[in-house]
Amino acid sequence: MPIDAAKALAAAPRTGEISWTPKDVQLYHLGIGAGVPATDPRELRYTLETRLHVLPSFATVAGAGAPGVIRALSLPGVDVDLARVLHGGQSLTVHRPLPAQGTATTADRIVAVYDKGTAAVLVMRTEAADAEGPLWTGDAVVHVRGEGGWGGDRGPSARTPAPTGGPDRTVERRLRGDQALLYRLSGDLNPLHADPEFAARAGFDRPVLHGLCTYGVTLKAVVDTLLDGDVTRVRSCATRFAGVAYPGETLRIRMWRGDGRVRVTVSAAERDDAPVLAGTTVDHG
Repeated sequence: MPIDAAKALAAAPRTGEISWTPKDVQLYHLGIGAGVPATDPRELRYTLETRLHVLPSFATVAGAGAPGVIRALSLPGVDVDLARVLHGGQSLTVHRPLPAQGTATTADRIVAVYDKGTAAVLVMRTEAADAEGPLWTGDAVVHVRGEGGWGGDRGPSARTPAPTGGPDRTVERRLRGDQALLYRLSGDLNPLHADPEFAARAGFDRPVLHGLCTYGVTLKAVVDTLLDGDVTRVRSCATRFAGVAYPGETLRIRMWRGDGRVRVTVSAAERDDAPVLAGTTVDHG
């Protein structure tokens, strides 16, 4: 079996060191659509080095290394074809505001392996810390098609009830036609998002947008719309990738306020509100 659950779970964390600069933060922000309009003071906090605030989702690309989905495939006990892999979900907890420039140590490990019958699901946890202590903890949920059926633990259901009643706010964010090409410069070079032939192998008629790009677009929309643009209020953000978005589409982002939590759904406006993100929550202070 290409996935050896016992070996993957027993393996020691893989550690490393990452560094980033304000340019990396600015590039990430541009990759998720910041800077429109370019002279808007609310956008300059994402794009101008003299007033730079770091959106917490930058943690998913910090260091410009391979994203969690790719790193998970190189851990002990995992040997699968990238074309059969989908990023199923992402959660991120920030322990304090991220600096615009920094160096951190990271530790990656598989914390769960589930048998969904027609697929295997891996959960890879990344913990990052600098000289002052923990910075963030992130979990990447990785679906591997065709690798289930060995009789393992099915794990919890990823489905959560959809919010009821009308949303408190709805915003739309138009994606650039070259959004995926711009976003991938932050480190996620998976050809699924750029190469039509590879996308066809994976079952898509054209390259799709990175799920983590949509994740970042969504978090920015919540911060800008409901949190007064204050990135330091974000405590955590979790989502399930319920469908795909394509460059050039419009994301329709619906938000429901709660006590310290915003619930969010994201759909593709031009495709009859086809689901893109579901079960999305942003916890804040």
